This record gives sequence, structure tokens and C-alpha cells, in this order.
Amino acid sequence: MSPATLDRAYRDCRRIAAAHGRTYFLATRLLEPERRPAVHALYAFARLVDDLVDTAEDGAVAANSDGAHAGAAAAHLDRLEYELRGRLLRPAEIGGGGADHTDPGTLEDRVLLAVSDTIRRYAIAPEHFWVFLDSMRMDIPGSPQYRDRYPTMTALREYMRGSAAAIGLQLLPVLGTVVPVAEAEPAAAALGEAFQLTNFLRDVAEDLDRGRVYLPADDLAAFGVDRDLLLECRRTGTTDPRVRRAVSHLIAVNRDIYRRAVPGIDLLLPRVRPAIRTAATLYGGILEEIERHDHEIFSARATVPTHRRLRVAAREFTTRTLHPAH
Repeated sequence: MSPATLDRAYRDCRRIAAAHGRTYFLATRLLEPERRPAVHALYAFARLVDDLVDTAEDGAVAANSDGAHAGAAAAHLDRLEYELRGRLLRPAEIGGGGADHTDPGTLEDRVLLAVSDTIRRYAIAPEHFWVFLDSMRMDIPGSPQYRDRYPTMTALREYMRGSAAAIGLQLLPVLGTVVPVAEAEPAAAALGEAFQLTNFLRDVAEDLDRGRVYLPADDLAAFGVDRDLLLECRRTGTTDPRVRRAVSHLIAVNRDIYRRAVPGIDLLLPRVRPAIRTAATLYGGILEEIERHDHEIFSARATVPTHRRLRVAAREFTTRTLHPAH
């Protein structure tokens, strides 16, 4: 396989990150250029799997039946895992220039090529990918692992161990640390969890459309909220005061996770800290946007305005430039 093939694969991953992960991609721009392709590859792989699961859910909802869609999606996910495991077992075969007769024929193949190269290059523990894929199976309607709601935060955190914490652990070797990697892992996992819970708070309406409620049922019940009330809010496009109070509570829970996670940024290499601080600040900004709109989560999707995203990134870029060791 020629270097041109691998370069093309990483370029495809960059395009996926730029198109779908605006906050993520902007933060990545603050990293050293040599680290960016690996981060794009990790994002693209996660996005590939997430899109596969969402497509299966959308199809199941549209057909009012989950059997065929679940079977196809689960089989596809199994093939992805099988192919990734196989690539990691085979030695890397990146040769010299010249004609390339082994160019992967699909975008999926190229994403797998880039992410397997990233795993090898940075010695990322493959177990983080298997845990991630196991959590994604919990999102496929009709599959044995499927869950459409979570009774407690403890149950939700078990899901997020694969869907979010594992992503932070995948990234850690790429970013680099000033302490042994194991010492930085708890904070990295917590930051992934914080980002994920922010997504859940922002995307309640979208998740309902796919038949899912991620917010813990017992936390919601404490404020008189259940799935039927959420569905009624979705139908009318308004947010019941009880839902507003529950969301306010869960924002406080989310911020507590950020408070535990953010100090871990100082365990990373100095040059990558601005990028991760930017991501943490911008994701935290989504919570502020929800609050700014009085916890109205059914009439609009909370997003951080472009001018603020650019201002935060510019501030961190200036800090990195003026104080490269900090």
C-alpha cells in the first residue's frame, strides 16, 4: 500500500470531522499539525459507527418494526469490528511510491485504514474500541443489548463508559501526557462523559424521535417528568416547567463532571492543552445556551454562536503562542 493511499484516507477523515464536528474540528485546529490526522481518524470512526446506528434507528421508527433493520445494523457493526480486528492483527504494509493497486474502494474502508494506522502509531489500547462498539450495540433497536431508556445515572454511566469515556481514552495517547498515561485516564474518561451528557441534554427532542430517552428516569421522576410528558412536549414544541426544572438539575450534575475532569487537562502535554480547553469551554457553552433560553429544549437546538466559538479558539491560540510551555 502506498503512502498516497494512507494520505487519502486521512484526508477523508478530516473532511468528515470538518463537516460534522464543528466544535471538535475547531479545537483540533489548535493542535500541532502532526497530531491532527490521528484525531480526525478517531472522530471519523466514531461518526461512521454513530451514523450506522442512527440510520438503523430511523429505519426502525419509519417501518414501525425493528427486526430487519436491527439485524442488518448489528451485522454491519460486527463486520466493522471484525475488519478492524483483522487490520490490527496484520502488519502495516505501507510501501514506497508508484502505482497504488490496493486503494480501499469505499469511504468506510478508508476510515478503517486511517484509524487502524492511528491505533498502531500511537499504541492505543484496542480494548477502548471494543468497549465503544459494545455501547453502540445498545443503541440498535431489537438487538439483545438494546436499551431505549436508563433508570439511573449509574446505568447511564455504564453506557457512557463505552460511548464517551472510551473516546477520551482513545485520544489520550495521541494528545500525550506529562505523567504516566494511567494517571491521566480518570480525568480523560470524565471529560468524555461530560461531553456526552451535554449532548444528551441538547438532543432530547432528536433522541425522542428515535425512540430513546437518555436522561436518567429517576432524576426526571424527582421533578414529575416521565417519557409521556417528554413526548407531549415534543408534540407541542413547548417545554413543561417540570422539564425545565429537571434539565436545570441535570445541568448542575453535568457541570460537576466538568469540574472533576477539567483539572486533568494540566496532565496533558502543554502544547495540546489549549485545544482541549477550547473543546471543554465550548461544550460547556452549550449548557449556557440552554440556560439562556430558559431551558427550552423542544423549540430549538442549543448551539454556541459562531462568533463565540471563534473568540474562544482565538484566545486559546494566543495563549499557546505567547506561552508555548503552558
